[in-house]
Amino acid sequence: MKGAAVVLEKGGPSPAREAKRNPGVAMNALVYHGPGRRAWEQRPAPELRDATDAIVRVTTSTICGTDLHILKGDVPTVTDGRVLGHEGVGIVDDIGASVSGVRRGDKVLISCITSCGKCDFCKRGMYSHCRSGGWILGNTIDGTQAEYVRIPHADTSLHRLPADADEEAMAMLSDILPTGFECGVQNGQVKPGDIVAIVGAGPIGLAALLTAQFYSPAEIVMIDLDDNRLQVALSLGATKTVNSSDGEAVQRVMDLTGGAGVTWRSRPWASPRRSTCASPSWRRAAAWRTWAFTASLRSCTSRNCGPTTSR
Repeated sequence: MKGAAVVLEKGGPSPAREAKRNPGVAMNALVYHGPGRRAWEQRPAPELRDATDAIVRVTTSTICGTDLHILKGDVPTVTDGRVLGHEGVGIVDDIGASVSGVRRGDKVLISCITSCGKCDFCKRGMYSHCRSGGWILGNTIDGTQAEYVRIPHADTSLHRLPADADEEAMAMLSDILPTGFECGVQNGQVKPGDIVAIVGAGPIGLAALLTAQFYSPAEIVMIDLDDNRLQVALSLGATKTVNSSDGEAVQRVMDLTGGAGVTWRSRPWASPRRSTCASPSWRRAAAWRTWAFTASLRSCTSRNCGPTTSR
């Protein structure tokens, strides 16, 4: 979602700041109203609540697979009237008295995970389990698919960007790329010489493919039902591909690896619709299973999955 419906001219009035003086100043937002029901409507612009808050004018946002699950009614913590979205890039419009890491006018990346940086989980690098944060944007507080969003713990939940940064590329760092990297590659402890299999060549699988290459595995086998996705995977560095539509993916991987299988790794999530090879008989051939459509850091329920964004 590029930009907001109403773009403010430089130096013009800010709805977020104007709301302080004139409660009820409106902005446009995508609002959830129950399973299958959403609306692009006017909502009050957010205001600072805590000294550690920032208000960000959203200039680029996107849609996550988690948003689709919300719209299906699969996420009970999201209630009627919630502004959706947890990813994006924007301009800092206002800051609380305790915020020192960003200033008004800074271009920033909005982390999908809000973290205080001080609690026991944050100190252990498990930011998604932050005692006063975690995945809250577009879940338990209003999110980024709006003209303005309030970001708690701004110093540790916003990341400054160069003024000329490609916003659509940077938005991938809010959630998608870190999901594949942290929940797949880092949790899986990929190391040089490994033989890695990734089930699902969707956005998260491709992010895992790109970032697995940081660690120089010997082979990366990408598995999916769609030949077009597999071709993209080859262009991004996969060494081998397997189309799993015939249900023989496990055997194909074993054949490709001379019967050795692949190095065992973690398994964040799989979409049953897209993954037809989630068999326990993989032996070492069960590397990890990434959500073929999209997954999110917040979906990692294991205490071992400690997501960050751009850290």
